[in-house]
Amino acid sequence: MWFFARDPVRDFPFELSPEPPEGSPPGPWVLHRGRKKATGSPVSIFVYDVKPGAEEQTQVAKAAFKRLKTLRHPNILAYIDGLETDKCLHVVTEAVTPLGVYLKARAEAGGLKELELSWGLHQIVKALSFLVNDCSLIHNNVCMAAVFVDRAGEWKLGGLDYMYSAQGNGGGPPRKGIPELEQYDPPELADGSGRAVREKWSADMWRLGCLIWEVFNGPLPRAAALRNPGKIPKSLVPHYCELVGANPKVRPNPARFLQNCRAPGGFMNNRFVETNLFLEEIQIKEPAEKQKFFQELSKSLDSFPEDFCRHKVLPQLLTAFEFGNAGAVVLTPLFKVGKFLNAEEYQQKIIPVVVKMFSSTDRAMRIRLLQQMEQFIQYLDEPTVNTQIFPHVVHGFLDTNPAIREQTVKSMLLLAPKLNETNLNVELMKHFARLQAKDEQGPIRCNTTVCLGKIGSYLSASTRHRVLTSAFSRATKDPFAPSRVAGVLGFAATHNLYSMNDCAHKILPVLCGLTVDPEKSVRDQAFKAIRSFLSKLESVSEDPTQLAEVEKDVHAASSPGMGGAAASWAGWAVTGVSSLTSKLIRAHPTAAPAETNVPQRPAPEGLPAPAPIPVPATPTTSGPWETQEESKDTEEDSSAADRWDDEDWGSLEEAESVLAQRDDWSTGNQASRAGQSRRDSWGDDNWEGLETESRQAKAELARKKREERRREMEAKRAEKKAAKGPMKLGTRKLD
Repeated sequence: MWFFARDPVRDFPFELSPEPPEGSPPGPWVLHRGRKKATGSPVSIFVYDVKPGAEEQTQVAKAAFKRLKTLRHPNILAYIDGLETDKCLHVVTEAVTPLGVYLKARAEAGGLKELELSWGLHQIVKALSFLVNDCSLIHNNVCMAAVFVDRAGEWKLGGLDYMYSAQGNGGGPPRKGIPELEQYDPPELADGSGRAVREKWSADMWRLGCLIWEVFNGPLPRAAALRNPGKIPKSLVPHYCELVGANPKVRPNPARFLQNCRAPGGFMNNRFVETNLFLEEIQIKEPAEKQKFFQELSKSLDSFPEDFCRHKVLPQLLTAFEFGNAGAVVLTPLFKVGKFLNAEEYQQKIIPVVVKMFSSTDRAMRIRLLQQMEQFIQYLDEPTVNTQIFPHVVHGFLDTNPAIREQTVKSMLLLAPKLNETNLNVELMKHFARLQAKDEQGPIRCNTTVCLGKIGSYLSASTRHRVLTSAFSRATKDPFAPSRVAGVLGFAATHNLYSMNDCAHKILPVLCGLTVDPEKSVRDQAFKAIRSFLSKLESVSEDPTQLAEVEKDVHAASSPGMGGAAASWAGWAVTGVSSLTSKLIRAHPTAAPAETNVPQRPAPEGLPAPAPIPVPATPTTSGPWETQEESKDTEEDSSAADRWDDEDWGSLEEAESVLAQRDDWSTGNQASRAGQSRRDSWGDDNWEGLETESRQAKAELARKKREERRREMEAKRAEKKAAKGPMKLGTRKLD
């Protein structure tokens, strides 16, 4: 009977890359790139081919195999798997690159920063300290060829081929027989007597000095070159000189060398090293320490290496959110690191966390998500937005905290292009109608009008016809002057969405009524809009053949190009109301819309409008814009629950005196302070003091509303009474 022996190399769960080996270190091993067959994850594979007559080298390779398999330390090359046969040895480790190859590649890209070098050397010294002080082992091969770098830029100590015990029970150091490695041996080993060796770490610390010299100056030509520090930083030179001193007794222990370099002003005393040390111990840190660390981390990320942020900081941020209850504090650094990811990585790592965050009830997290939505909205697909994000975001429209309501309105600019027909044309319009009619904060009502003008191009034709005219007309009756201006500008910015009949019978009568508005800013905008609509009507009157061209967007499913126009006419309102709303609420926490008297308006900021996409038309239905009453809502007692005065939701600007100034409305460029004027597409706009209606007018308005409510209540009672019918008396028989 014949038995067929299996090939262990073929059955090995890892395979070598077809690419030729690159930059293999001197020694018995050849470094190959590889991958795991089951998952495709990258690995590094060190291969040693057994050759006849090289028993000594084979024993060295087998000893290195055993050492690497048993030694576990964060700064030592991580062993994953291995294969030992009569013909070869395979050692699988984490995916790494030889330090020499890594430094060369980074030099071509601009070179390594001192921060990276300080942390890399810190890791190698820490590995030596572990070997010497904890394991009583002498590495005996510290050099550039024994150091490797992983994908996060972490330096790992390898090259364990010539390691031996410091206690002498395993014999003396193995013979290397490789000149490229023997040049790093200390001078006291050259005489062979060994009488000058006094400490077990002396030889390895000399080799560490050689490594430091090569990291900053390139390949070491001869031992005499060590006397010239070259490009070694001044803060490291004194400690380097201790390593390459002729007297081995004065060479410091690795632990003391680290301590000296971490002293104030030392080479390894910097924010990058401190951040790495904290991340290594983050699991045992107190929650308060973690919160403080993540708050300060965002300031430092810009100076940190990209690979470090992607492969070391990002996993810790995700873990902290998932298991550490870090909360909203991780959002800012998370989105900063997300900029380094490609679209596929962002979808895999960031988006699941973002979707989960939107379901949180933490107000701080919700408002930070809304404020930073612009950074991740492009990675969200439409099904995710409509089913997992929008249902949670709309709760912000009903929040008692005005800042959350405001940010929710502003977020619709980014979400609107991805909303489906029902969410956009029905659900969102219902909330906008309630906010515009009943919200007690004037700036939020103003923002709602502005946002509606910007997303009008995404609405279906029937919704536009039903909503826009009614909504902008309502805004022109708002007691808050900027809301009236926003209503006028809304008509002007969406002028191509109205038929000529609507312009003549619905829009112009409303605008003409504003020509006697108490506020000059409102009157100015009304006259400009009237001239624009009149010129449009006049051109069609002169040439009726232009009617089809003028009304081409009226019945279209969407109107591409409207986003940019809307962004220019009212960018100031949507982006600058954070500060204005904050000041209004701080000054008058429970003030009704008609009682707000703020002589300023929000400052502009150039928030770009997203590109429109076609939205299918929906059948005309009665919506809240026609049926909802313009009555003042009951005031909500939210100041105590929200702790508005204790939280900083936006930059608060000091109120300034109202001045007539100019700016460019058409470009919507840099933000200016509240109270400044804007120039729109029709000309200059001079803003003056915003005044509320007179007390007599307000009293008259309140009286009329009370009278209407009383009549409605009487009518309802009469209907209920009529529905019940006449009461019938019983016919009980008396004895």
